Parts: sequence; C-alpha cells; structure tokens
Amino acid sequence: MGAVVTLSACYGAGGSEIGPALAQRLGVPFLDRAIPREVAERLAVPLAEAERRDGSVGSALGRMLRDLAPLGAVFGSPAPAVLPEDEDDFIAATEQVIREHAAGPGAVILERAAAVVLADDPRALHVRLSGPRERRIEQAMRIEGVDRETACRRQQETDRARDAYVRHFYRVDAHDPALYHLSIDSTRLPLECVVALIAAAAETRPPAPAAASGPR
Repeated sequence: MGAVVTLSACYGAGGSEIGPALAQRLGVPFLDRAIPREVAERLAVPLAEAERRDGSVGSALGRMLRDLAPLGAVFGSPAPAVLPEDEDDFIAATEQVIREHAAGPGAVILERAAAVVLADDPRALHVRLSGPRERRIEQAMRIEGVDRETACRRQQETDRARDAYVRHFYRVDAHDPALYHLSIDSTRLPLECVVALIAAAAETRPPAPAAASGPR
C-alpha cells in the first residue's frame, strides 16, 4: 500500500504543481480532477453534473460557496445552508472516493477537506501549503502566466471558496494548524524542494495495520 498525503493549499502556494510531482515521486495516484469522475460513476450521474457539484473553485458549488463566504464572515458562522438539498449525496460520494483510495493504493489528494475526512487515518500525512499573500500572488503569476490583476482576483475567489467549503460542510477552519502535521511556506522554497520535504515526511508515516486473521 502506498503513501497517503492530503494537501490543503492557498492560492499561489503551488498545490497544483506540487501535488502531481509528489504523487509521481511516491508512486501513487494524484486525486484532483479525477474525483468528480469517480463520483459521477458512483452516483450514476453525468460527469458534467458531478463537476458542477464538485468542491473545486471552478465548479458551480465552488462559486456559490465563494459568494456565500462573506455572509458567514459577517455573522461569525458558517455560510447559510442554501445549497441544493441533494448536495450531501455528492459530498458523501467524494468522501467515499477519498477513503477508498487511502485504504487501497494510496494517493496524494488535493483539497476537498481531505485532511478532515482522513483525520483518523494513521497513515495519512496532512500538509498545509501557504505563504504571504503578496508572495503567493507573485508565484501564481509565474506558474499560471497571468498578470497581477488576474492573479489578485483569482486569489480572492479561490481562497474564499476553499475556506467556505471546509467551513460549510465540516464546521472547521481550514487555517487551523491542528488539522495538519506539516505546514510549509511554499513561496520561500523551490517547489521541487517542497516536494522532497513532503515525500521524506510521508515515508516516515506508519504502515497500514495488518488485516486481522480469521479463526484458526
């Protein structure tokens, strides 16, 4: 069984670059856009519908949570529950995909509150990627090849949506250091160094417990 790493990343922290490189280094699948595909298969719905309900920022759910986030901040509570009634089915299927990969071949899982979903998995290494806002914007400009105005807009939208997703569905703060084993300012190290650091930490996690044997 392979390593299990969850990545929670602020915009511009390089999660979309670090995740695939880390998965390749550890020899496990990288779970990001593959998640809605598996959710669609499990719920027998079109892929477009699963992508629309996915927690990624570009999805309809992500945009809705982003827009609701300021309301939660104003009232000091999670975003109001005005999402579609069947949203729980998609969240449950997403959690199932995450848990099954963690229990099977292992995976590097980007976002979707995976650190919360796998909080009790002894093999999972939970990592937070962040850095000062200005440095993250500069790094995003380099990685994505966009201008400052675009990077600033994406930073506000992305961080708001990701924080709101975790707060709305799991009632926790994505910035809480207690959720993670390792927090890295990935704007001050070359991304390949960050990959190497996480890989080294992942290899120290305990192996999965052996399955209990049957009656003798």
